[in-house]
Amino acid sequence: MAKYLPLFPLSIVVFPGEKLNLHIFEPRYKQLVLDCIQNDKTFGIPTFIQNSVGKYGTEMEILQVEKTHENGEMDIRTKGISIFRIELFDKMAPDRLYAGGEVEVFEDSLEEDIVTKLKIKELLEKLYTSLGLQKLFTDLLEDFKSYDIAHHLGLSTEQEYTLLQLRTEVERQEAILQHLLQVVPIIQATEQLKERVKQNGHFKNLTPPNF
Repeated sequence: MAKYLPLFPLSIVVFPGEKLNLHIFEPRYKQLVLDCIQNDKTFGIPTFIQNSVGKYGTEMEILQVEKTHENGEMDIRTKGISIFRIELFDKMAPDRLYAGGEVEVFEDSLEEDIVTKLKIKELLEKLYTSLGLQKLFTDLLEDFKSYDIAHHLGLSTEQEYTLLQLRTEVERQEAILQHLLQVVPIIQATEQLKERVKQNGHFKNLTPPNF
């Protein structure tokens, strides 16, 4: 589905369902927020990456203006809705201070692979246990989709941006699984090394081998 969106590029990746609090202080983005509120419109956050506005981003809805400051700055609560690809980018939307663009909104497939999901859950438990973050594991993994855990995988912005571009939950699950298969053994080995370093210099009660 194509539409024209006001655009607010940021050096982050936002996923559908994610809640994001923003402090709005630049005149162009004050105008963007007021336009969206007055016209009951959404806006887009394309990822600013490698010194340019990326083609992909997330459509956002404004949930609430938490506070309006005396100087006109605002604190707002927003939520991600869907992923889009920019087809035509305007550095300034017609007669506005902020950027805009013609975007194509993705139809997303949320059907998941249960076996892959269980493998991800097992690896995440190992990861968070190694890092001493068992509570995070418990909080996240009652029932989760890829987007729910995407910011808790140790991904770089570039890796999160790649994940954002995948059209189906199955593709995202596979990408996350491959990442965890690489990362978890490294983290576990690092933690074991730290334990060995801690033990150096301590008196050890060792049983000599029989030979």
